[in-house]
Amino acid sequence: MRVLKVVAEGLTTSFRYPHFMQQIHPSYQMPPPATIYGHIASVLGEWFDPAGVQFAYHFTHQGNVQDMEHIIVLSATTGKLSGTAIPKVLEGNVNPFKRELLFQPRLTLYINRPEWESAFHSPRYAVVLGRSQDLFSYTQVEVLDLQPAPRAYFEHTLLPHSMATRVGRGVTVLMPRYLDNARNRAPTFSRYVVLQERVYSDKFYTFGAATPSTYWTDPTAPVYEDAPLGLLFHSFTGDDGEALMLA
Repeated sequence: MRVLKVVAEGLTTSFRYPHFMQQIHPSYQMPPPATIYGHIASVLGEWFDPAGVQFAYHFTHQGNVQDMEHIIVLSATTGKLSGTAIPKVLEGNVNPFKRELLFQPRLTLYINRPEWESAFHSPRYAVVLGRSQDLFSYTQVEVLDLQPAPRAYFEHTLLPHSMATRVGRGVTVLMPRYLDNARNRAPTFSRYVVLQERVYSDKFYTFGAATPSTYWTDPTAPVYEDAPLGLLFHSFTGDDGEALMLA
């Protein structure tokens, strides 16, 4: 399987939970698929058809910190002076809140579109991941041939929710999967498993007549206990993932 492998590094990033609005903005510990889609689109300089596009990633950071930010909520008022209306005046209320930041993030992204290599060498817009001020830089861009292997290890990655019972590790999260720009950015959500610790595929739980799988692996990544780094690919749309619509 030929893929595009991109390594991006930054100083800070934050992936806000969409349903937290005030006082505190916690961060996902890994970028949601919708964030990956926006990142790729900024490189290409346009929204792209998500059909058939698949990605996998390895994401790490060096710690969590809390930052104090504020939002100024503006309101317009109209007053009167000696019976004459005066122009509207904007008044602002400062709403402070705490935002969780991830320090020194590093993303290794695999995309099944090797033809996009030149775009990542010369991205159309500023390279960011998360907030617009979270600037990143690409330290590696290359086309890579993944290798199939009957045994692999997985760590610091995002797994399909269907693997939750097999892996027995990680945390289940609900993440935005895709924002449909043709429908006023209507969001689609899916459940995933955030896996931080290292897990070997031969330690997965099996049920019934389940047989061992063959996994795509990165031959250039470190090898542990004779096992290469395994990759599980996700899509932005299609039937290979959940499609949960939330209000």
